Amino acid sequence: MQIILCESAEQVGRRAADIIEARVRQGPAVLGLATGGSPASTYAELIRRHREEGLRFGDVTAFTLDEYAGLPADHPQSYHSTIRREFVDHVDLDLAKLHTPRGDAEDLVAEAARYDLAIVGAGGIDVQLLGIGANGHIGFNEPTSSLRSRTRVKTLAVATRTANARFFEGDDEEVPKLCLTQGLGTIGESRQAVLVALGSAKAAAVQAMVEGPVSAFCPGSVLQLHPRATIVLDPGAASQLTMLEYYRDAQALNDGLQ
Repeated sequence: MQIILCESAEQVGRRAADIIEARVRQGPAVLGLATGGSPASTYAELIRRHREEGLRFGDVTAFTLDEYAGLPADHPQSYHSTIRREFVDHVDLDLAKLHTPRGDAEDLVAEAARYDLAIVGAGGIDVQLLGIGANGHIGFNEPTSSLRSRTRVKTLAVATRTANARFFEGDDEEVPKLCLTQGLGTIGESRQAVLVALGSAKAAAVQAMVEGPVSAFCPGSVLQLHPRATIVLDPGAASQLTMLEYYRDAQALNDGLQ
């Protein structure tokens, strides 16, 4: 893992956007897109670079991490609608190249298998953007998820549904109980994973992910096995890490080499 320590959410967004931009400018790219609060500053920075610096997304194919079961793509709280609202509609990414699981599919198990194969068919994901939940989940892979899991149907934890109730007028009962999510094994096949985390509410999960054992109880810890995982943190998210001095030294050296 490479740990990047930042001073603000805006700096987190800039550092994550640097990685994504570098790959996009190389030519046709496949991006994995997360939703939620954590990647918001990354998307804001990519949109700014598109508008002000000519960063183009016409050669990008994108796959979202997950989707609520039961919600059609045009539902305002579906992740298809959310990623369009937060990012895609503000850049020149072709909507035909934006892929999300169909939450309203009649056969969710078959839809999950189709989506997993679609990622493979696109050549795999070059850069996967991730956030982490307070319980350590990445995507919707809740604690006890198999570390080798593929895209599949999952039951959402009560803590996750409570955290997401703010998008459903604060009503936990309106949050779907099932979802479709890329599995930990699917995420692990990305060529580069970039996880962004903000705030002290994520600090315990970040510490478990980075410094704890690889464990299904902290799904994010599977990134310890990823050959190219970058973790980008603000001070709050990094506040429980025990090796901060080492991470700062390594970051200074890496930044100097670049």
